[in-house]
Order: sequence, then C-alpha cells, then structure tokens
Amino acid sequence: MSETMSTNEEKKLPLNGRRAIPPNYSNDEENEVPEMEAFGLIPRGFNPRDYLRVEEIYMFKDPHEINKQEHHTDKYYNPKLIVRRGQSFQIQIYFNRPYKPETDQFWLEFLMGRYPQQNKGTYIPIAVGNVLKPGQWGAKIIHRENNSIRLSIMSSTTCIIGKFRLYVAVLTPFGILRTRRNSATDTYILFNPWCQLDAVYLDDEKEREEYVLNDVGVVFHGNVEDIKSRSWSYGQFEENVLDACLFLMDKAELELSGRGNPIKICRVASAVINSRDENGVIAGSWNNSYDDGVAPSAWTGSVDILLEYYSSKQPVRYGQCWVFAGVFNTFLRCLGIPARLITNYSSAHDNNANLRLDFFLDDEGKVDTRLTKDSVWNYHCWNEAWMTRPDLPVGFGGWQVVDGTPQETSDGMYRCGPASVQAIKHGHVCFQFDAPFVYAEVNSDIFYTKMEKNGTQVVESIDTTRVGQLIVTKEVGGDGMVDITEEYKFREGSDEERLALETAVMYGVKKQSIQDTTYQPQTDVEMDFQAQKAVLGNDFKVTITFRNKSRNSYTATTYLSGNIVFYTGVTKSEFKKHSFSAKLEPSSSSSFDIVIRSREYMSDLLEQASFHFFVTARINETGKILAVQKATVLEIPALRIKTKGELVAGKEMSVIVEFTNPLKQTLENVTLRLEGPGVLRTIKKQFGRIPMNSTLTWEVKCIPMRPGLRKLIASLSSDALRHVYGELNVQIQKP
Repeated sequence: MSETMSTNEEKKLPLNGRRAIPPNYSNDEENEVPEMEAFGLIPRGFNPRDYLRVEEIYMFKDPHEINKQEHHTDKYYNPKLIVRRGQSFQIQIYFNRPYKPETDQFWLEFLMGRYPQQNKGTYIPIAVGNVLKPGQWGAKIIHRENNSIRLSIMSSTTCIIGKFRLYVAVLTPFGILRTRRNSATDTYILFNPWCQLDAVYLDDEKEREEYVLNDVGVVFHGNVEDIKSRSWSYGQFEENVLDACLFLMDKAELELSGRGNPIKICRVASAVINSRDENGVIAGSWNNSYDDGVAPSAWTGSVDILLEYYSSKQPVRYGQCWVFAGVFNTFLRCLGIPARLITNYSSAHDNNANLRLDFFLDDEGKVDTRLTKDSVWNYHCWNEAWMTRPDLPVGFGGWQVVDGTPQETSDGMYRCGPASVQAIKHGHVCFQFDAPFVYAEVNSDIFYTKMEKNGTQVVESIDTTRVGQLIVTKEVGGDGMVDITEEYKFREGSDEERLALETAVMYGVKKQSIQDTTYQPQTDVEMDFQAQKAVLGNDFKVTITFRNKSRNSYTATTYLSGNIVFYTGVTKSEFKKHSFSAKLEPSSSSSFDIVIRSREYMSDLLEQASFHFFVTARINETGKILAVQKATVLEIPALRIKTKGELVAGKEMSVIVEFTNPLKQTLENVTLRLEGPGVLRTIKKQFGRIPMNSTLTWEVKCIPMRPGLRKLIASLSSDALRHVYGELNVQIQKP
C-alpha cells in the first residue's frame, strides 16, 4: 500500500533520518486509498464498468446475526461488525454480474491507521483460497448465488486489536479497482478467550462468562474485621465505550503494531488509567475535598468516566483505588482480555520495597507521624488479567497483577504490572514487571521502632501477620466473595512460605534481618484490642484486654490514640486520647472498656468512616512495650431501591430510590446517582439538603432495553456523608 503514496503525500511527511514512515499511533487516522490504481498509462478505451465491480458488501453485523452470535459480541451497543481474532466470520459480496473464478480475480484488504504496512500487520491483503488454516489470515467462498458470493474469513490469532477499514480490490489488465471508502464495513477485531491459540485463551466457559461478558461486578472494601461490598457497573458493552477504550491506546502512544500483545496493552494501560503521566483518564485525590469534581465514592460505574474522558481528553476528577481498578477492568473486558478486580486487605504501601513497614514511636509510646513514612491501607484494589507470558519461563502465565492506581513509578512512569501471581507466590520476583512491589504489598512486616534520645533505634514489637492477611475477589456467577489469599502466598509460618521469602530476598527484595536490631519482646504478657460494631452517628465502645501469663504482678501504663484516617491508613486527625494505668494480676486476664462518643468523631469524619486505633502499653517493671493497631469502619446506612410497573423490555417502568438521614445534623449538597447497564444510563440529581431523620424519595422513569437479569446501582454523596450505596437485581422480561 505505502508504495503507491502520491508524490505530494511524500512531501508532507516530516523528515526523519531513522525511519521512512512516521510512528503509527492512531487507530482513528486514515490514509487516502485510490479507487483506481493504474499500472501505467491507461488506454483511451478503458472503461472500469466492463470489469467485475462490487455493488454492495453485506457484513452480517446485527446482534442476532451469525457473526456477533458466534463471536460473543452481540451485547455491544455498536452498529458495526465486531469479531474476535482466530475465529472465522462471514460476509456477502454482491457484484454487477456473476463471479467467474476462471477469469475474475479479487481480494480483500484490511487497513488500520495512517500508514498501513504489511510487515507491521496494519495492511492485510487476503486472497481467496480453497482452505482456511486455523489461526492464519485467509478467505474462502462458501456459497455462490446469482451475482453474489458468501465468504468465510479467518483472522490471525496474533492479529492487532482495533478497528480495521475494509476494501475489496479487483484486478483488471490496466490497474486495480477498489471499493470506495465505506465506514459501514469497518470491522473491529478483539482478543478471543474462546480460541485456544489466542494468548488470552481461558478454558472454562463459566469463567469466560464472568471475566469477559459480565458487565457488573462487586468491589469489596472496609477492612478485614468488617468487610463491606458494593456493586460497580463496568458497562463494557455500552455505546461508545469500545471506541473510548481504543482511544486510550492512542493516548498512550502504543504503536499499532504492538496492539496484538496483551502484555504491552496492560502495561501501557496501567499508566494511562491514571493522570500522573500524560494526562491519563482519572485524577486521583485522597484529601477529602472534591469541590471541583466528583467525589470518588459517588461514582457507580466506569461508563461516565470513560465517555467524559473520550470527549474532553482531560483527566476526570476524582478517583481512588477502586475507581482506577473499576475503569481498568472495563477496559480489559471490553477488548476481550479476561479480567477481575481484586481487594487486598491491610495492603502495605512500602516506600522503599524492603518488606518492612516502620512505625516510629516517641517516648510515650505514641506513633510519631513526622517520622513514619510507610502506611498500611485498610484495603487496596488492583486487577488481574489472564494471559500467557511467553516472555517468562514456563509456568508464569495465567493471572497477572496490573494496577492503575498511581503509587510508585516503574521505568519512570506511574504504572504497575503485569506481574505474574504465580511468581509472587513463589518469591520469583526477578520476573518483569514490578513483582517486588506487589510482593511487598502482600508480605511486609510491621516494625514498631522507638527512637532513643541518642539516635539509636530499638525495635519494640514486630507484627508479621497483619499485612496481606486476606485477598479476595467476586465469585464466578454470583455476588459472593472468594478468598484467593493462597494464590498469592503460602500459609503464614509454613516451610514453603519461608522458602518463598528466601527466594524473594535472593532476587533482590531488601529485608533487614531481625538480628541487625536489638529486639527482646515481652513474651509473658499479651495485649488485644476489640472495637464494637457501630452505626455512623452512634456511640460505641472499644475494649483492651491483657493476658498476664506470668507469676508476677505488673502495672501497664496504657495509651490509646483514636485517629480518623483515610482508607490508605494516612491519619487526618487524632480525635481521642486516653491513658490509664492497668493492674495486671498474675496468671489472669483483665479487660478495660473505653467509650467513644459520636460528638468526638463526627466533625472530622472522612468519607469511608474509617478509624484507626493505636494502643501502646509500657510494662513499668520491665520497661518493655506492647503495641497493637486496629482499623475499624462504621456501618453506613444504605439506600433503598424499588421498582414500580411492569418490568418488560421496551416498556416504561419506574425506579424509586429512598434514603433516611441517620445523622444528628442536616445533610447539605446531596447528589444522587442511579445507573443500570441495559436498563438506564446514569442519571444524576442534586438535592439541597435532607434534615435529620427525614426521608428523601426520588422517582425515575425509564425504558429498559435488554431482557434478562440486570442490576440497578445507586449512590449518595453529600458534604458530611459519602459512601452510601444501594442496589437491586431486576429481572427484565422479554416483550
């Protein structure tokens, strides 16, 4: 194709001594394709109408027709043909007269981008033959009737993912005649988890239905002791979402020729999902003030975010980890890469990947926030994408961690992954990409270190079990939770776990041995801390329990610090200080209750209603320190959703959302959001205020488009209260 560029075209190209053709980043740009490509001087009597001519190309592109049905693409709200690579599809060509194979010669051409080239996979000529070879480009005639022929076309299993333009070329003695540019015949080609030769092949049909075709998911949040869940609408089949996802690869400047490789796509996407480099999709914000955007907790799904970015080309404000992960999941499933959203409870954000989080204590045993740089997130969400890893030794394919939340840079950009889950479990963190960082997120130890006056550090206590103690995802085919911790790590304390750790250290994960530091803990006294489950706006109590296993009497000077924290474990403010002296009798347990009043915490509360308690106790007789920390999350009341009228596709129905204000104050600046893929597009409504104890009711009329089991998801956001959700499963009947 590129050889036939007209001379004025060649003049326009910027000169570059390294490459003849400029980089080809855009799936959207096009080149001019001549309708008549002459072989030389054309004789005067030449009339193109004397030769075989294409009158029409029929693509079988409606959702109920063979192509979209067989390729599992019938759910996409997109009028064009969408097929998956490595699997045959059909088109019908109508000529001006019957096709004569002895004398007529035609072929198909698929083109992508501005500078199509055959060796880059962006110009694909397909001759019509007698057989289709699996996994290779080809076409054969399967039916002839009057002036038409039906073709079966096979695409390559390593084909580029994106939107191709289709031309039919006919050979004449004097040149090549081509069909005119017609966007109605554009063809999207996606990854194919149903095809054994595809790098993303997944062999379980139920898993494919969940990880590729399910457009709603569940995000688990809260903390280990109090797991909360909410639904998230991925909406990968909604109108314009596929184009928005292809635009992300253009934005990330991924060469078109690299777009058949899921490893490359995941790596560039993990950078472009966040705005830290090159103005990516979502701007992160963890500071609780979101006046110039949408609070992260208010989003109910990915579609609004992707479409806003696609139209404005500017980062959408604001997101936190589950928003980055939700949008990333939409991107992966939309392109056909099996993907799931993961939550790691007590996730270590270790600033120097040394498998050790340092919490520094001052003289009184309180945590020194000035010196403490590391933090434990109550939870952190990332994604797993399923693919082979031909770039790694055998055995490291399968689920790969990819993370779009900007935490640390990797090769100079804020991105993370793909890192093999199997490699993380076995400590083989030498294999690309970013395995040491993920290994630390699930395996770090917490060191409580006291700074002495002379500058020496004394380790007072080590917690080896808190970080990464639970890793979960949504179950296949339901909304329940599955514990996948054992896919990331061996059982705490097992021989295999020690071995995996030694392997990780050998491969360069830094770990200071305990021998390097003076550490003799108090072993004959144990301290435990429990918080009562409580509803937002109420008082609750916390209990500190000591077990003195020795025959000595001890006194413990005990200090409790209650902090309001971001879910990332970073403190906003200390709202409760309480110290007391505890008498510990020999061989006995003693418990102490402390009441937390709602007035103490309400004014400073952050959106996820997360508290973090530090308890430190000094045993006066020995000078040793006991330390324990616990996160706790308040119960936030839910929205109630119900429906009115018949639930039939194509008929009007009503959705009613209700909420009762539980707080002892008026809620200001209330925004409600409601969405449900296949039932209604996201609708937002502002309400000025909801007085205390009063109930807000909002009725929305809509016409559901798709029959089947659908999910309605709602969220409420206000100045004093966020993270309020509700959901409802609805069965839409066929008309």
